[in-house]
Amino acid sequence: MNAPTSSPARQMLNKVPEVTLYFWVIKIMATTVGETAADFLNFNLHMGLTNTSILTGVLLAAALAVQLWSRRYVPAVYWIAVVFLSVFGTLITDNLSDNFGVALTTTTTIFSVALIATFTGWYASEKTLSIHSIFTTRRELFYWTAILFTFALGTAAGDLVAEGLKLGYLTSALIFAGLIAAVTAAHYWLKLDAIWAFWIAYVLTRPFGASCGDLLSQTKTDGGLGLGTIGTSALFLIVILALVTYLSITKRDVIEAAD
Repeated sequence: MNAPTSSPARQMLNKVPEVTLYFWVIKIMATTVGETAADFLNFNLHMGLTNTSILTGVLLAAALAVQLWSRRYVPAVYWIAVVFLSVFGTLITDNLSDNFGVALTTTTTIFSVALIATFTGWYASEKTLSIHSIFTTRRELFYWTAILFTFALGTAAGDLVAEGLKLGYLTSALIFAGLIAAVTAAHYWLKLDAIWAFWIAYVLTRPFGASCGDLLSQTKTDGGLGLGTIGTSALFLIVILALVTYLSITKRDVIEAAD
C-alpha cells in the first residue's frame, strides 16, 4: 500500500522511507521487539515498569532528537526511533493497565480518541495526512505523535483480544493478519484511499506484531512457544539490523528527487 507520490520539492527533504515490502517487514519486527524488549527489561532484568519507562523514554527522546535534527531520511536513524517508540508505546499501555488498573477497553478507547485527535489536528493544519509530505518539523511532529499513539493503541487492542477476551496469542495474530489482508484487498481491488489504507494497516500491524511476539516468547503454559524474550528480541533485532543495513547500502526505500 504505497502512499501517494510527493512533488519534487518535497522529495528532496522527505524524512520517511518509501512504503515497500521492506517497510512493512521491518515495521512488524520492530513492533514485535517493542513487545518482547519491554517484557525483557521489566521482568527479566527486574527493572519494573517505572524504571523501564524512564530508561526507554530517555532513549526515545535522544533517538527522536537525532531524527528531527537530520535533514533527510537516514534508515538507521529512522528505524531506531521506530523501535524505541514501539517499546515506549507498549509501556504506556502496560503502565495504565498494571500500575493504575485502567481496563483494556478504556485504554483502547483513550488511544483511539487520541489518534483521531492527532489526525484531525494534522489535517486541519496541513491539509494532508500523507507520509510522503513530511518535509517540515511541524509535519514530522504530527507524524511521530501519530506513530506513538498507533503503538499504544495497538498494544491495548492486542492485549484486549488475546488476554481480555481470552482468545490467545495465535488466534489474536490470525485475526489481525486477516484484518490487514482485508485492508490490503480493499486498497488494491476496492480502491480504498492509499493514505487511509496505510494508516489503518499501520495500526493493525502493531497488535499483529505484539501477538506474534507474545506467541513466540511466552511460556507454553501461557499459550506461547516458550522461546523467551531474550531469544525472540535478539532474533528480530538481527533481522532488522540486516534489513536496515541492506537498505542503507542499496537505498531501495529512498524516494528519489525528480530531475
